[in-house]
Amino acid sequence: MGMLMVKCPQTAHAIPTGIKIDRESFGRSAVFFSRTRCPFCRTDHSWFAKDAWVDEPGIGVRRRLTRLNLDTEH
Repeated sequence: MGMLMVKCPQTAHAIPTGIKIDRESFGRSAVFFSRTRCPFCRTDHSWFAKDAWVDEPGIGVRRRLTRLNLDTEH
């Protein structure tokens, strides 16, 4: 499970939408439109699902560990 994130158009910071979902479920979801309050510029941002991504902590760590394991096996 991860947090659905969008990018603040004013500051370019990644902001959490408050929606917890995994990548597979998000990929299967219908196209939708939503609003999220930005803690950086204190504005409500409107966004479509195509503008969002799932931030799953540990995914990058697992990928790096897999690469390290593959590199040390050679």
